Amino acid sequence: MFNNSSKLIFMIMLMISTIFIISSNSWITMWMGMEINLLSFIPLMSNNKLMSSEASLKYFLIQTFASSIMLMSMIMTMNYQLILFKMLIMMSILLKMGAAPFHFWMPIIMEGMSWNNSLLLLTWQKIAPMIMISYMMINKIMFMSITLSAFIGAIGGLNQTSLRKLMAYSSINHMSWMLMSIMYSHTMWLMYFLIYSIIMLTIIINLNSMKISHMNQLFSSFYYNKTLKFLFMMNLLSMGGLPPFSGFLPKWMLINFMINNNQFLMLFLLIIFSLITLFYYLRLCFASFMLNYSENNWNNFCLNNKTINITLTSLSLFSLLLLPLYFLL
Repeated sequence: MFNNSSKLIFMIMLMISTIFIISSNSWITMWMGMEINLLSFIPLMSNNKLMSSEASLKYFLIQTFASSIMLMSMIMTMNYQLILFKMLIMMSILLKMGAAPFHFWMPIIMEGMSWNNSLLLLTWQKIAPMIMISYMMINKIMFMSITLSAFIGAIGGLNQTSLRKLMAYSSINHMSWMLMSIMYSHTMWLMYFLIYSIIMLTIIINLNSMKISHMNQLFSSFYYNKTLKFLFMMNLLSMGGLPPFSGFLPKWMLINFMINNNQFLMLFLLIIFSLITLFYYLRLCFASFMLNYSENNWNNFCLNNKTINITLTSLSLFSLLLLPLYFLL
C-alpha cells in the first residue's frame, strides 16, 4: 500500500503527463506522454483490496494493448500514409478513453475502483485522449462512435444497481456529446468538460463521504439530512441534463450549434438517448424520496459532522448555481 507522499508524487506525474501530451507537437511524444500517464495512474489504483488489484491489472492490459496498436500505426503511417493506419490510431484512442464500441472495460474496471480513482478515470483521464482525437478525426468513425456511445450509455445504465457502473454508463453517454462538441470547437468542448467535471466531482464526493456504492444504500443514507439529500438529487438531474440546471447549459450550446450546421439526425439521436439517461436518474430520485428506510442491510450511515455537511451542501449549491452562465451567452 502506497503512503500519501507516494500518491502525491504519482498524482503530480499524472497531471504533468497530461500537460505534456497537450503541448506535444508529434505523435511519438504524445504516445510517450500516454505511457507516463498510464504508469502514474496504475499505482494510484492499487491497494490491498482484491477487486482493486484486479481492476488495475485489467486497466493496464487494455491500455498497453491500445498503446501497442497506436505505436505500430504511427510508425506505419509515417512510411505509407494509408487511411487504414490512421483509422487504427483513432480506434486505439477511442479504446483508451472508453468510448463505444470499445467501452466494455470501463464499467467492469469502475466496479473495482475507489470513488476517488473513479473520479480521476471519469474526468482527468479523458482530457489527453480527447485532445489527441481532435488532431486526427475521420468523420465516419467519429459519427459511429458518437451514436454508439449515446445508445450504449443510455441503455446500459437502465438495469444497473451499482452506482459505479451507473456513473460509468453515464460517462459513456456524455462522451458522445463531448466528441460531437470537439468536432466543432475546442472552446465548446472545454465548456462542456468543465461543467461535466464539476457536477461529477460533486456527486462522487457525496457518494464517497456517505460510503455509498449501491442504490439501496442511497435510500437511507440521507435520511437525517433532507437538504443535502435534495441538493444531491438535483445534482443527479443536472448530470442528466435536465433544464434549468447547469448540466443542460453545454448541451443547449451544442444543440444550437448543430441546428445551425443542419445536423438534425445526429441531434435527434443524441437528445433521445439523453432522455433515457435522464429517465434512470429520475427513477433514482423518485425512489429515494418516496422510500425512506429506517434500517438497511447494506448501510445505515449518518453524517453527524457539521463541517462535512456544510462542505457537501456548499459544493452541491455551487455546482447547481452555474445557471447564471445562461444569461452571459
